[in-house]
Amino acid sequence: MLKVGVIGAGHLGKIHLKLLNQSERYELIGFFDSFEENGKKVEAEFGFKYFSSMDELIDVVDVVDIVTPTLSHYEVALKVIEKNKHFFIEKPVTHTLEEADHLLKLTNEKGLKAQV
Repeated sequence: MLKVGVIGAGHLGKIHLKLLNQSERYELIGFFDSFEENGKKVEAEFGFKYFSSMDELIDVVDVVDIVTPTLSHYEVALKVIEKNKHFFIEKPVTHTLEEADHLLKLTNEKGLKAQV
């Protein structure tokens, strides 16, 4: 079973958290949200573990589910790729085609799997 973490706990992030928690293929380890107040609120409401550091979460999972605002997709994905983790990224993938092409290139170079 793959260990998964979610980055971003807004409206869509909460949906991803609930579905991953129900999956028999993944073990939901927890989530990170850059707004600590929101993170703690989601943790209290649903019982999912809130990580106060994105790096700390990425370090303990096999797969990262990126559900942040589109403008931050590229930077978050770069960090995930740097740590050699597979990832799912919400659409649109990035803000520009150049950013998406760069992520695809890095993912292929490292032999990582990515899904949109």
